[in-house]
Amino acid sequence: MRNTAGWMISAAIGLLSWALPAQTGAAPRTGYAAPQGTCDGYPRLDIGMAPGFCAGLIAGPTAADPARPLRLPRSLVQLDETTWLVTDLGSWGSVNGAVWKLQSQPGQASVLTRLIDGLNLPHALALDPDGLAYVGEMSRIFRFDPQAENPVDTIETVIAGLPDNRLHDNRHPLSKFVFAPDGALLVNVGAPSDQCLDAAGLAPGKTCPESDTGEQAGSIRRYAQTGPGRWSGDHTVHARGLRNSVALAVHASGTILQGENSYDFATRWAPFDEINRIEAGRHYGWPYCADVATPTPGWRSTAAMACGSAAHTAPVILLPPHAAPLDMLWYQGAMFPALDGHLLMTWHGYRSVGGRIAAFATDADGMPIADTAPRYPVYGGSARPYGRGPAANALILTPGWGKLTGTRPQGSPVGLAVARDGAIWTTDDRAGLIIRIAAERP
Repeated sequence: MRNTAGWMISAAIGLLSWALPAQTGAAPRTGYAAPQGTCDGYPRLDIGMAPGFCAGLIAGPTAADPARPLRLPRSLVQLDETTWLVTDLGSWGSVNGAVWKLQSQPGQASVLTRLIDGLNLPHALALDPDGLAYVGEMSRIFRFDPQAENPVDTIETVIAGLPDNRLHDNRHPLSKFVFAPDGALLVNVGAPSDQCLDAAGLAPGKTCPESDTGEQAGSIRRYAQTGPGRWSGDHTVHARGLRNSVALAVHASGTILQGENSYDFATRWAPFDEINRIEAGRHYGWPYCADVATPTPGWRSTAAMACGSAAHTAPVILLPPHAAPLDMLWYQGAMFPALDGHLLMTWHGYRSVGGRIAAFATDADGMPIADTAPRYPVYGGSARPYGRGPAANALILTPGWGKLTGTRPQGSPVGLAVARDGAIWTTDDRAGLIIRIAAERP
């Protein structure tokens, strides 16, 4: 089966070559062994999967063919049975980003076509009921018609004036957005720093301006809908005290959840990342509080916030420390009935708890259900207890995605999508892969 897999990948790259710009000074980055066998018709990647699941390669480099057409793939949506859109950051701190069209069928070479390039860190991607594609760049949200003969000609800015957060001035420059139940656009504004401390590691005042005031405060903005396909140019701050809301999702019940990438403390085991239920007017604690009610070291001596009080909205469940949630959705599909209604989430973190796709059981409102003795997995060690606060035992779909020299790097999943056939698609930006998780079969 190795020769079949190699032919599929090589043919795909051959079809791509006319559309790719020159990559000066960019050596191909590989790390995955050549696929062995197939996963539901696609070359099988050597990723340890939960029983009943397998991982198939849609596009990206392996030892069979190290060519890397997608530089940093992030989000993806399905247009029809065989066609997808994919955002590609290109490279950090540049305008090398792109939107690609991907055509893929089992047993055939995938074909990528660059639709739009010259973008500034494109990340979020969504479709509206009319089939228009919405893309979040660093400083705006735009839409276009992916079916047009020349999609570039259909680009229209929807939301302008988002913070132009240069990478090295701001740790969280990506624009994530979701459509609220009332039609408003909710847009992430990542916090301008990790902990809002000065050069000496001290609180710069009685409160943090990066949390409580200013256009670049870590928050979720709300842009009210003014008509079909139109939104106000002004915004209100829907929720604040959020370090980075790249994982943001709206349940059919109206529940809005956020996956919080918490502080970059040096210790491996603190603080916990979070899932927060987003409600208007709430403050979720950044940079004053961590976990459920723990003051952060840099702000402990101030009276900025009483972390155990109603001023701080505590998370609904804790996530492993440094898991780095980057996307989530509720599964609805025919391929995996046991996952129906589960909250799926990518953990992008590079430490030993990252590199996973997790699934949480939820209630009727889409809220993860806490367990009485929750533990979280660790590559190279035993599962660890959370020890405090509400948390849940996740079903890890990719328990064997840690680094294995000569076989694979540790996974770094970003975007999630459920295909019409119920398969789960994801991107791995560090490896440049698009992966299809399917039921275990050849």
